[in-house]
This record gives sequence, structure tokens and C-alpha cells, in this order.
Amino acid sequence: MVSKKPSEAEEEYMAREEAEKKRRLAIANTKHLADADRERLKELHHMRCPRCGMALSKLALHGVEVARCFDCHGIFIGEDDIKKLVGEEGYWSRVMQFFARKEYAQDKEP
Repeated sequence: MVSKKPSEAEEEYMAREEAEKKRRLAIANTKHLADADRERLKELHHMRCPRCGMALSKLALHGVEVARCFDCHGIFIGEDDIKKLVGEEGYWSRVMQFFARKEYAQDKEP
């Protein structure tokens, strides 16, 4: 019995198939690791100030939630919440009034 040696085209095809399998496996592993890392980072940083790392407090502003850091005085708001406020009449003046209130002005360092 004589075994038939694969042709060059067949070898090339098999090599491409094997490379594609390895590529898909690598993408799946990367995605899994990325998801796991993302969840780990979310747990570590949830409601933490990106500027100083201290705890953030949730405050309501015209039905929209903002996060305030009472240590570095940072104010953080999500993109969807900004879009809600932008459509309202007098948006910027209300934002300025909200954060100029006496209890917030006292927190500021001279």
C-alpha cells in the first residue's frame, strides 16, 4: 500500500484552517479575559472618584443622578444624564444654581 502524500494546495488549505481555528480561539480567550478584567475593575472602582479614589456620593439634580466627591469636590455625570438635561430650558443656569448652593459652597477650599 502506498500512502498518498497531500498536495501543496491541500497542505496550504490545512495550514490556513488550523491558523483560523487558533485565531478564533485566541479572540475568544482575549474576550473572556477582557470581560473578567472589566468586571474586576468595575468592582474595585465602582462609586470611587477617578481623580482621588475616595468614595462618591449620589445626588439628584432635576431627576438626574450625579456623583459628587466631597474630598476633591469633583462632580461626575453620565452621558445619558447629560443628554436628558441638555434638552431642558435653562439647563446651564440650573446646574450652576445647584452647585452654588450654600451647602456646596462651604465644602470648597479657599
